[in-house]
Amino acid sequence: MEGHLIESDGYKYYMKGGGTPLIILHGLMGGLSNFDGVSSYFPTKGYKVIIPELPLYNLPILKTNVKDFAKFLKNFISYLGEKKVILIGNSLGGHIGLLYTKLFPEKVKGLIITGSSGLYENSMGESYPKRENYQYIKKKTQQVFYSPKIATKKVVDDVFETVNDRKKLIKILSIAKSAIRHNMAKDLPKIFVKTAIIWGKQDIVTPPDVGKEFNKLLPNSTLYWIDKCGHAPMMEHPNKFNHLVNSWLVENKL
Repeated sequence: MEGHLIESDGYKYYMKGGGTPLIILHGLMGGLSNFDGVSSYFPTKGYKVIIPELPLYNLPILKTNVKDFAKFLKNFISYLGEKKVILIGNSLGGHIGLLYTKLFPEKVKGLIITGSSGLYENSMGESYPKRENYQYIKKKTQQVFYSPKIATKKVVDDVFETVNDRKKLIKILSIAKSAIRHNMAKDLPKIFVKTAIIWGKQDIVTPPDVGKEFNKLLPNSTLYWIDKCGHAPMMEHPNKFNHLVNSWLVENKL
């Protein structure tokens, strides 16, 4: 990833560019590199891209939940001294972005969610019964994408290593349960921040109906589809994803 990783005051984050802050929130199994396409494109459009490493594995178990991650985000944005930000979240990151927007709407200029949890999650709460079996993990990882090629050896190795680390697995299960528990169906109609919903037509983790439901419940939202695409549009179709986000930002003067 271009740009530089900053480690300061307990935060670890990547930052590139200057201008309007665009904060990217990764998913449960997603590293910062999942957003390589976004982080190289938007600094050229007058945005400062900031990708914090979310504390998925280093908070006490009782604080390993969506609400505490939203609090972490609040503290992080205050630490940066940013007044108003645009958020982009994939999967669990979308859920954190939604909850942050619900709690602090005055601090959010715009929100982009893609394959977000918060209404329905398929397979998020799995305990990975055959987690020692590399081929099983490879197959499960490939299923996240429309094109299995996106699940490179590095991506599969990272997932394999994570689910075979007992401490991390306990945290993953805790986060997954918290995401299911923290259903936002009743909250969404009260979130009036402009929202772009970008969904893969072949997403099996958060199927297309979930994208439609978000669109129905969020009063100020626009839904965009990417074909031949699974749960991580910004990885499978980075150019299309960037184009949709950029057009939406321009249209809404964000």
